[in-house]
Amino acid sequence: MLEIIRGAGWPIYPLLLASVVALALIIERGISLRRNAIVPPGLLDKLLVDLRKGGASEELVARLQAHSPLGRVLAAGLRNMRATREVMKESIEEAGRAVAHELERYLTTLGTIATVAPLMGLFGTVVGMIEIFAAADPGGGGGTDPQQLAHGISIALYNTGFGLLIAIPALIAYRHFRALVDSIVVDMEQQAVRMVEVLHSERRGASSSSGAGK
Repeated sequence: MLEIIRGAGWPIYPLLLASVVALALIIERGISLRRNAIVPPGLLDKLLVDLRKGGASEELVARLQAHSPLGRVLAAGLRNMRATREVMKESIEEAGRAVAHELERYLTTLGTIATVAPLMGLFGTVVGMIEIFAAADPGGGGGTDPQQLAHGISIALYNTGFGLLIAIPALIAYRHFRALVDSIVVDMEQQAVRMVEVLHSERRGASSSSGAGK
């Protein structure tokens, strides 16, 4: 590995840094974007049961807020459950945008690395080509320096290959995480809308019952 780095020359060092950053981001996002941790299964059903038992207490809202990203979205709706449907949905949408922003954290950096890595490899290729042309006539007598020629070829090929080696998995990971975030956001929106519909239908039912009783 050290021989490859020496053969690739100094342009390989920015690529090595980019590879370390990309690997760290892939690992971090892979751990953070676990669907079960963001959208815990059964959370909405359990919340509806708790609401029917004891109502939307401050303790319940605080516990839901700290539970998960989905809990934060649902808690925003519960704080406005006595308001109109539009107000409740607006508060949920605001919380959802904040959660979506957190889920997308570092994805721009990962996508940038996937885009820039081949260009960095191409830069190394240009540096290698310069060395190749410099080796063609080292003393002005039409001769060729084989060692410098070989070094120039090594710089050109190693940097091109390493740039692609970084860009391909980084691009795959970026596309995967982007699609995963979009899917999670849609899932949270559907559950939040379901909560709004259930709460408002139950409130209408309660209002109708009280009106009939009078």
